[in-house]
Amino acid sequence: RVGRQDFDLENKFKPFRVEIVDSVDVYLNLLRGLFDFNAIRSLLTGPSQLKIKIDAMHGVMGPYVRRILCDELGAPANSAINCIPLEDFGGQHPDPNLTYATVLLEAMKGGEYGFGAAFDADGDRYMILGQNGFFVNPSDSLAIIAANLSCIPYFHQMGMRGFGRSMPTSLALDKVAKSMKVPVYETPTGWRFFANLMDSGRCSLCGEESFGAG
Repeated sequence: RVGRQDFDLENKFKPFRVEIVDSVDVYLNLLRGLFDFNAIRSLLTGPSQLKIKIDAMHGVMGPYVRRILCDELGAPANSAINCIPLEDFGGQHPDPNLTYATVLLEAMKGGEYGFGAAFDADGDRYMILGQNGFFVNPSDSLAIIAANLSCIPYFHQMGMRGFGRSMPTSLALDKVAKSMKVPVYETPTGWRFFANLMDSGRCSLCGEESFGAG
C-alpha cells in the first residue's frame, strides 16, 4: 500500500524503511506543469468534443491512461481500452504498430473517433492514428509535435534548444526545425545518444523510428 513502512527482520539486519509512492499521482502532477490541462479538458469535453480511443495494450500505461485522460481530463471511460496491466499482456504482443494494435485500428476505421493512440508495454513508445484509421508514421508525429510547440506551456517557459532524430527517420523534422530556426541533430539509433544531447543542453525534443519520443 502507499505510504511508509518500517521493517525489523528479527534483528538480522538494521531496521529499515520502505516508502511506496503512487507513481501515477507523481506523473500527473508533473504533467500539470507541462501542459494546458484546461485547454485539453475543453477539447475532450466541450461542444466540439474530440472523441479519442487509447489502447494501453495491457501494459504499465493502463492506470496512467485511466487516471489522466478519463478521471482528470474528462474523456469518457470507454475512451480507454486494455488498461489492466497483465503479465502476459492478454496473450497479445504489446507493440504499438499496425500489425499488433488491431483492436485500436479497427475502432478507428469506423470514423467515430478523431484521435487514437496505442502504447507499448513499458510506455516509452506510441503509435498515433487519425480518423478513419489514418496512420501517422513516427517521423511525421515527431514533426507535428515540434511544429505545435507553441501550444505547450513548458516550452514557453523553457524555450526550445534543439531537436534530435535518429538516422532512419525522415527529414520532416528538419523542415520544421529550419522554419523555426532551431538546430536539429541526427543520431544513431539508441536513446543514449539523445540523452547525451539533452544532458549537454542542446536538445529539448527528440524521437526515433520505432515511435519513441521525448
